Amino acid sequence: MLDVLFIAPGNAKGIYQDLANDYSAIEPPTWALLLAESCRSTGFVPQIIDVTAQQLSHQDVVDKINSILPRVIVLVVYGQNVNSGTTGMSGAVILTNFIKQKNIEIPIVYIGSHVQALPVETLKKESSIDIVCLNEGVYALQNLLKLSTINIKTLSTVNGIGYKKDKKVYLTKPERVVPQDRMDIDLPGYAWDLLPYDKQPLDLYRSPMWHAEYDFDKRSPYAAIQTSLGCNFKCNFCMINIINKDDNEEVGVASNYSMMRYWSTEFIIKEFDKLLDMGVKTIRIVDEMFLLNPKYYIPLCEELVKRNKDDSLRMWAYSRIDTIRRPGILGLVRKAGIKWLCLGIESGDKNVRLEVSKGTFEDMSIQNIVQQVHDADIEVMANYIFGLPKDSKLSMKKTFDLSLDLCTAGWNTYAAMALPGSQLYKTAIQEGHKLPENYEAYSFHAYNTQPLPTEYLTPEEILAYRDKCYSEYHTYAPFLKKIEKKFGIKAMENIKKMAILKLKRRILGD
Repeated sequence: MLDVLFIAPGNAKGIYQDLANDYSAIEPPTWALLLAESCRSTGFVPQIIDVTAQQLSHQDVVDKINSILPRVIVLVVYGQNVNSGTTGMSGAVILTNFIKQKNIEIPIVYIGSHVQALPVETLKKESSIDIVCLNEGVYALQNLLKLSTINIKTLSTVNGIGYKKDKKVYLTKPERVVPQDRMDIDLPGYAWDLLPYDKQPLDLYRSPMWHAEYDFDKRSPYAAIQTSLGCNFKCNFCMINIINKDDNEEVGVASNYSMMRYWSTEFIIKEFDKLLDMGVKTIRIVDEMFLLNPKYYIPLCEELVKRNKDDSLRMWAYSRIDTIRRPGILGLVRKAGIKWLCLGIESGDKNVRLEVSKGTFEDMSIQNIVQQVHDADIEVMANYIFGLPKDSKLSMKKTFDLSLDLCTAGWNTYAAMALPGSQLYKTAIQEGHKLPENYEAYSFHAYNTQPLPTEYLTPEEILAYRDKCYSEYHTYAPFLKKIEKKFGIKAMENIKKMAILKLKRRILGD
């Protein structure tokens, strides 16, 4: 008997507009894989379906549910980017509404960052959601599956969940997150074998264009893996630490739960070996701060060096600007097969950075650090944010000018959003700012996106400048020349084709 069916929902077309057809990534459902393996390790039988990767219609999903009749349906709504947990709710809710309309009586559970941040609001708003897990869901889901009968009478005995009864929302006693000393035991890997594929494992997934050196042929097969969970920092714009929430706050703020937990090197390298045995060489390391704690990343990189003798690994990882200065680290990272580092530069204005608690590197030369990365033969995906609270036209221009000066092979700029789970979200509510009217609008790619204003700028001004800079950067002659020299004329032409696609914006009158 199938105990739990994990569903990775999808609605990329609605979020990414025309970019969804060819250019947006199709990410493997990392948390569905972790939860499935965790359930399996405790004796429960899981299965995974991935709506986007398998190109399933809503009726296809219903047919699969009716054919296997799981005890519980779990929608895992995390995604790989900070806003994905909320934007992904759009496709998830549409799907579960459809499931409920088909008179399927199987309990529907949601696990993900949005329901962690706003459990009460979500249960009140969404009639198709029966139960939410209040944190990462590992123990809460196991508690639920241990019930011989899952119904309204038994739910009150399950720690770590929220549910509805007689139109009222109830939150049970909080459940703990997996502690450091139980990571290898209670989150014992990824259920890679449960993923769908065409000709070989993970070939239905594709990396971001830049990760594949702007070459369509290098995007698949593709995997994403975490070596740690959470982050030690407390940036106001970020909600990543909501995964560590261990209380029943109705509006959770991620910075209240900042911490990191790690799997052991021995454990993680076994997962890498599984991927390599399946022929997967294009891999994303999902950790928010991979190059932070040398106790963990140095031994792992040393093991990866042994497996990358032919330099065939194509990986990327996140890092802070101020954590990659340790002597010799960049050389080790490159030998390990990490050919890209994603750096959160955020703003070219020190005062804007400090305002959101990111800027402990205010006295460092960002230019020098990026040059050191380039000198190590590692490319940079530079992340910037327009519309942070102290941003003005001058400071945004300063950020864009910095990006032109750095001329990195990857460039990404967000318009600051009030992401549920972030301090910016709670502040926006307190100050009465207009918030996105639906889940989709929390994506800065979406047609109906709704960024925050600043003290000096309207959302319209911020978004228009962001889109203008995107176009200018990806048609910037020194950037295109760099791409052609590094990756070839085909990569450069692919960028030109991608840059032609313009995102439509409702607030800009499109």
